[in-house]
Amino acid sequence: MRRLPVYFVLDVSESMVGSPLRQLESGMEQIVRSLRTDPHALETVYLSVIAFAGKADLIAPLIDVVSFYPPRLPLGSGTALGHALDCLMDCIDRDVIKTTNEKRGDWKPVVFLLTDGKPTDDTASAISRWQNSFSEKAQLVAITLGDQSDTSLLGKLTEHVLQFDGSDNKQFKEFIDWVSNSVTATSHAVEANTGSVSLAKKPAGLTLVKNVPQHSSSVIDESVVVLTGRCQKSERPYLIKYNRSKDNHFANRQFELEGAFGVEENYFVWSAEGTTDQQIGTENLEGFPPCPHCGNHTAFAMCGCGKLLCTNGPGLFQCPWCRKNGEFSVEGGSSDFDVTRGRG
Repeated sequence: MRRLPVYFVLDVSESMVGSPLRQLESGMEQIVRSLRTDPHALETVYLSVIAFAGKADLIAPLIDVVSFYPPRLPLGSGTALGHALDCLMDCIDRDVIKTTNEKRGDWKPVVFLLTDGKPTDDTASAISRWQNSFSEKAQLVAITLGDQSDTSLLGKLTEHVLQFDGSDNKQFKEFIDWVSNSVTATSHAVEANTGSVSLAKKPAGLTLVKNVPQHSSSVIDESVVVLTGRCQKSERPYLIKYNRSKDNHFANRQFELEGAFGVEENYFVWSAEGTTDQQIGTENLEGFPPCPHCGNHTAFAMCGCGKLLCTNGPGLFQCPWCRKNGEFSVEGGSSDFDVTRGRG
């Protein structure tokens, strides 16, 4: 039986840390469970996952639904959409069986691209390559998670640009059900030569972007602030995430704390090289969390090297970044300072 290749190209930039990443991982599990209940999908659908942050890579090669197990998703700083598209196109070239005079090849691949931010790399050559060589070979559905993605750029890849603004787990589950049902319906439709992802009957929170607006050129996600620190005791890294405040109950503070989240060292492997020069003052941030690794009172202390670490208060410390010794002391006056923010 001819295969229906389905590629998931997933944004795992640092702004996805916390509940968005957990939802995405559980969503992939939900999709697989759903597809395994349909005999036709079991026979035809093959799944693959490409992840992208500051780097992009294949993390789950194309394989049948029965053998597919959702991978653990990484995290990194940056949104290398151009590299992700090149990785996708290389995979399609390598994996999808082409029709010849001797045999019928795979069905046209379906691609679900999910992103929550603007690209931080150069996408021009990848978009040109897609438009010239792949736009007719595969059906791409681009879905923005929130309103910070560059929909004008995504519109150059596909006419199917959707925005998901769901506010709770129930709406996210309904969105994932829509993805699952779309794949199942496509696996049935290809046999009738009408195979394409239907954008009808979309769930609440998911809308088709018809008039694609032009977004600003800034590569910093304006809806979130993500900061990187290390535990003073274990030296393990963590991310502190703030979301833009939706009201004014915190006076001049623009961002509310979501939490601090422990990450693995491969966060730096998946991050773009170099650092941003974007900083934010602590006077704009509401809340300072404890260390997610050791429980120290605050994860928001700064060494003279400019990096964040955790501490239990005034006293001697050794920076897990620069290895230098120092001392935190209680001083009068303002305690506000500037800190380098991630790309989101």
